[in-house]
Order: sequence, then structure tokens, then C-alpha cells
Amino acid sequence: MENHRSGCPINLTVEVIGDKWSLIIIRGIMFDGKHHFRELLNSEEKIASNILTDRLNMLEREGIISKRPDPEHKQKYIYSLTAAGIDLLPIMVEIGGWSLKHRSVDPAKCKHAEMLMKGGKELQKEIRKSLVKEHLG
Repeated sequence: MENHRSGCPINLTVEVIGDKWSLIIIRGIMFDGKHHFRELLNSEEKIASNILTDRLNMLEREGIISKRPDPEHKQKYIYSLTAAGIDLLPIMVEIGGWSLKHRSVDPAKCKHAEMLMKGGKELQKEIRKSLVKEHLG
């Protein structure tokens, strides 16, 4: 068994996605259709390349994402969500909803979160199906 601070379910989740960058990376893959290192590197949050590499490796090790060689570019990889990564969809929606409720969000950037909150579980089911098709085949 791995070393963890505790066996608390919230702690175990925080140990995987609770750092400053992991949810931003997951957001990029899940909602923005980013699948390559360079696409993720160019997010508006300006993640450093060494940190992006570290977080991608950790998310792969933890089973949240997978990577495979890009058949069109021998030196590139394609990053995809795993089933465990797709299971983070409701958490991502709720985080966006919390921010809409408790933070001053940029009106130009909150349309997606508002749509997800208003669409409820039915919209999440549709998005989940789409993610499964895109990432798991």
C-alpha cells in the first residue's frame, strides 16, 4: 500500500488533484479539447513546462490520464482522459458552480460553467458520453 497522509477519501483525492495545476490540466483536456503538451502549455494560466511535465507524469501514474504516441508526429504524444479522469466531470462542474457563486468570474469566461450548472445531470450524462467516445474509443 502506498504512503498517504491518511485514508480519508477527501485526502486521497487531494493527494491526486489538489495541487495548483492538476485541475487546470484536466480542464484543458476535458473541456477545451487539448490533447498535446504544447496546447496545454499555452493555457492562459501560464504553467511552466517543467511543472506541466511533472503534473502530466503524475496524472498518468495516478490513472487520471493516458498518453500514446501521436501517429502524425513521432516526437509528440496525445493525452486522453481515462475512465477515472472522466469520472471527475461532476467534480469539475461543481467547482465551476462554486466559483460562479463565490468568486468574481470573468463574464466572458463563465458561459461554459453556467451552461453546465443549468444543464444539470442530463447535460452531464451527454458530456460524459461524448468524453467516453473521444477518450476511450
